[in-house]
Amino acid sequence: MTVTLEVAEGVGTIRLDRPPMNALDIATQDRLRELAEEASDRDDVRAVVLYGGEKVFAAGADIKEMREMDHAAMVARSRALQDSFTAVARIPKPVVAAVTGYALGGGCELALCADYRIAAENAKLGQPEILLGLIPGAGGTQRLARLVGPSKAKDLIFTGRHVRADEALAIGLVDKVVPAAEVYEQAHAWAARLASGPAIALRAAKECVDAGLETDIDTGLAIERSWFAGLFATEDREIGMRSFVEEGPGKAKFR
Repeated sequence: MTVTLEVAEGVGTIRLDRPPMNALDIATQDRLRELAEEASDRDDVRAVVLYGGEKVFAAGADIKEMREMDHAAMVARSRALQDSFTAVARIPKPVVAAVTGYALGGGCELALCADYRIAAENAKLGQPEILLGLIPGAGGTQRLARLVGPSKAKDLIFTGRHVRADEALAIGLVDKVVPAAEVYEQAHAWAARLASGPAIALRAAKECVDAGLETDIDTGLAIERSWFAGLFATEDREIGMRSFVEEGPGKAKFR
């Protein structure tokens, strides 16, 4: 398999495994969608790590495969391409990308689908599609601009240049930079901490932020209000408030 899902103690690791560069061919894209949907549905998966291995996250699309596609073929395929990445972005649980080595093109777009990005000191990210006479097609023009702002996104997309980890951190493309040997460990620790949290509240928080960014402030507030009130019907809310009153903050054991 080019993509696998391994689950341990509430954390699901979606691992790209297509040596040497984890090129995202059609089979890999489709498998990624399947496993994202599986991680979404499984109760034993409470948080997710996206990982490409110790050497490379994903160096982009399979250019040899893509070169054989004409306009009609890509018209037919482009929706499925985007749907694969959107399935990752819509996992209703915390998702962290553990970025090692290259995260270029589709690899960068996959990292953009996570809620949080931890990068190795030697990581390089970018959207080099313009160098092929193309633009990002798996969400890069949209998610990158929403994350780092339109001018920085345009700089990266227009030039196709690679961004080193320190610059990626400075512009908000990644959230933390660590030694290469610690990337997966720290990403897993981030996910494990949230895996023990209140699952429905975490889902609500993610949906409120993501959906709110796509709409006006009043609609966003309505989404937040609905979820906020709805959480008062959950067992986790009762556990959390009882623990706060009886034991103090931060000691609740959610089920």
